[in-house]
Amino acid sequence: MPKVFSWLRLGFRNLGRNRKRTAITSAGLGFGYFAVVFMVGWMDGLTAEMIENGTGLLTGQLQIHASKYRPERSLYETIGGRKGADVGRIVEAVEAEVGVTGVSTRVYASGLLSSGESTVAGMLMGIDVEREGRVSHLVASIEFGQVPRVGRNEVVVGFEMARQLEIDVGDELVLVVPAADGSMGNDVFQTSGIFRTGLAEIDNSYGLVSIDVLQNLLSLPTNRIHEVAVTTTEPWIAVDLASHIAELTVLRGLDVKVVSWSELRPEMLDYTSLIESYYFILTGIVFGIAIFGVANTMLMATFERRREFAIMLALGTTPIQLIFTIVCEALSLGILSLFGGIAFTFPLMFWLHNAPLDLSLFYGEFTMLGALMRPVIRVEYNFQASMLAAIALLITALVAALYPAIQAARVPPADTLSEI
Repeated sequence: MPKVFSWLRLGFRNLGRNRKRTAITSAGLGFGYFAVVFMVGWMDGLTAEMIENGTGLLTGQLQIHASKYRPERSLYETIGGRKGADVGRIVEAVEAEVGVTGVSTRVYASGLLSSGESTVAGMLMGIDVEREGRVSHLVASIEFGQVPRVGRNEVVVGFEMARQLEIDVGDELVLVVPAADGSMGNDVFQTSGIFRTGLAEIDNSYGLVSIDVLQNLLSLPTNRIHEVAVTTTEPWIAVDLASHIAELTVLRGLDVKVVSWSELRPEMLDYTSLIESYYFILTGIVFGIAIFGVANTMLMATFERRREFAIMLALGTTPIQLIFTIVCEALSLGILSLFGGIAFTFPLMFWLHNAPLDLSLFYGEFTMLGALMRPVIRVEYNFQASMLAAIALLITALVAALYPAIQAARVPPADTLSEI
C-alpha cells in the first residue's frame, strides 16, 4: 500500500508538467461528473414532484377500502359492509403509525348537479372537513369562498363545473344522487366555494360536501364510509406501510384492502422505473465521450515525453512499470477531476434542492401523468448515482490511459535516444 501512494504521489507531480492541459482535461472530466449527477438529480426531482403532486392532490399515498370496492366503486361496498365499522378507532389506529402524517375518511356518490336550466353529472365527495387538508390539496385549492361546514347543505365545486353551471359562491344547487336504500336522495345546496386544481378532469367533475351531510343524503349511517385516505412522510415508504397497516387489529375481520399509491397510480411507478433505467445509459454516454478526450490528451502527453520514457527503459525500468506509472498518473488526474467535480456539483445541488429555480417566466404549470407540475428546476439527492458517476469517472481515466501507456512502453530506447 505505501508503494501505491508513492506511485500516486509521483503521478500528481507529473500532472504539474503541463498545468494548462491538466486543468482543461480535469475540467472536462469534472464536468462529466457534474452532468451525470445533476441530470439524475433533476430527473429524480421531476419524478418526486410528479409523485407528490399526483398523490397529494386527491388520492393520498395510501387508501383503505372494502376489498370489493375497487375498481367499480359501488355505493354499497363500504368498510365493514352493511354493519359498518368503528370509524373513530380505525382513524386513531392508523394515525398512530410511524410515518403517517394525515388520515381522513371519505364517502363518494355519483350524481347530478343542477342550477336553473344547466345540469352536469359529477362525483360528490364527502370529506372530513377538519382532516381532509392533511391528506389532499383539494381544500387548499379553494380560490373563492370556504370549505363546506359540518351539518350544512353546502358544496364546493370545481372551477370548470361552476363555469358550466353558470354559478358563483352563494348560488343554490340541486343535488340528486341514488341512495343506499334504493331511493333517490335530493336536496338544495348552497355553493360555499369554488376550487381550482389545474386538472380539467377534477375541476369539471368533483364536488366537495361535508361527510355527514352526504351520508344523510345517501341514507348511509355515520359508521359506513367508502375510504380512509392516508398520507405519509415519504411516498416510497407507502408500500411497506400498507402491509403493516393491513395487519392492524382494528382492521381484522372487516374484509378490507390497503393499497399504496404504486397500485392506485401504476403509471407513475412505471415511469419511475423507466427513468431509473436511463441512469446507466446516461452515465455510459457521458463518460464514453470523455474517454476519447482524455485518451487524446494522454496520447499527446506520452508522445512529448517519449525521450523521457526511453531513458527510463534504458536504465532498467520494465514496460510493465512504465505502464503502471502512466496509469497512476491518469488515476491521479481522475482523483483531481473527481474532487473538482464534487466541489462544484454538491453546493449547486444543495441550492436547487432547498430553493428550486423558478422558471415560470418561461412557461407555466403543466400536467404529467395526471399530476400538476410546477415550472421549477428541483433536484433530489441520489447518492447511488453519485457513487456510480465517481466510479465511472475513475474508470474512464484509467481506460483512456491504457492505449497511450502501451504505446509508451513500446518506445525503442536506442532509436529514440539516437534522435537527440
